[in-house]
Amino acid sequence: MSAVPELLYQLALTMVPEIGAVHAKILLEHFAAEEIFRLPTARLEKIDGIGTVRAGQIKAFRDFSRAEQELRFLEKHGIRALPLTHPDYPRRLLHCYDPPTVLFCKGEVNLNAPRVISVVGTRNYTDYGKNRVQDLIGKLTGQQILVVSGLAFGIDFLAHQSALRNGIPTVGIVAHGLQTIYPHQHRGLAKQMLQEGGGLVTQFLSGTKPDKHNFPLRNRIVAGMADATIIVETGIRGGSMITAELANGYNRDVFAVPGRVDDPKSGGCNELIRTNKAILLTGAEQLLETMGWKGKAPRPAIPQRELFELTNEEEAVVSALREFQPLHVDELMARSGLSHSAGAAAILQLELQGWIRGGPGNMFELAEAGVVRR
Repeated sequence: MSAVPELLYQLALTMVPEIGAVHAKILLEHFAAEEIFRLPTARLEKIDGIGTVRAGQIKAFRDFSRAEQELRFLEKHGIRALPLTHPDYPRRLLHCYDPPTVLFCKGEVNLNAPRVISVVGTRNYTDYGKNRVQDLIGKLTGQQILVVSGLAFGIDFLAHQSALRNGIPTVGIVAHGLQTIYPHQHRGLAKQMLQEGGGLVTQFLSGTKPDKHNFPLRNRIVAGMADATIIVETGIRGGSMITAELANGYNRDVFAVPGRVDDPKSGGCNELIRTNKAILLTGAEQLLETMGWKGKAPRPAIPQRELFELTNEEEAVVSALREFQPLHVDELMARSGLSHSAGAAAILQLELQGWIRGGPGNMFELAEAGVVRR
């Protein structure tokens, strides 16, 4: 099966009513996207979490022309579609219970950088907040860090701008389709981010407007993509508090810059610190030390493992790579003798567990430490 038809069905799956990110993940753990639409209703109904209503919605779906339209839009505008099984999909998101089924990325940025931080905060910052952001990011140069934020007014803008000034790649996560930039005042910033090796990312199809209900969905990507989320100036009920809660829910580190106890713009940060939901952040040096990032960014250590720890499907993939590597995903499927759904599931699990790694062009190889036989 070629990559284009499968992507067509992956896009279509995001359009099915009642099928959100959690349900799509459940389905894709069992079947390839094309298979999902071809399964009998009775088979779909028996999948945990799907049931009669969702199975009926899948079987009733007919708007594949919308998915074809999206493919044309992506090709025309040079946008990468990153489904869950794509090697460029942000691996940190895969550890979340609700990763977007497909992400759309403009720019050649590496979303799996060795170190990723999210920086968010109030729209109406003070000089104190501005200075804290600029000082923090200015001292992270050369640390192999990717800076993520929401391309919004305020602290988000400062985070992206400071990263650009210091030669640090930065990614804007937006709450709309990539046919536009919101707010429109940040079109120049977005263009510069792309030119300087950064990117724009969304889960939303082209034509989607920046409606209010999209922003919490955007915030979960901001939180889930990062190793650490940093909050700089926010009120008790600020949108950044949602991002902090999401990051905590994903078991990510959350840092907050403290402020005066009588300053409402720091009320949220102070509350996060008071309730032990965030670590008090004093500056870049402390961030690097707390995260264990001092010195040159290390490559992740991958311990040697034995093949008896693997399922039969996973062992078939590893064995194929031991004999021939790197391999394109299609050739890897063929050499392992697995169906598309079984092969995709095995590859995803092996990546998550650090056995194999994906590279550009859907090429796969064993991880650095390799795999040994018992």
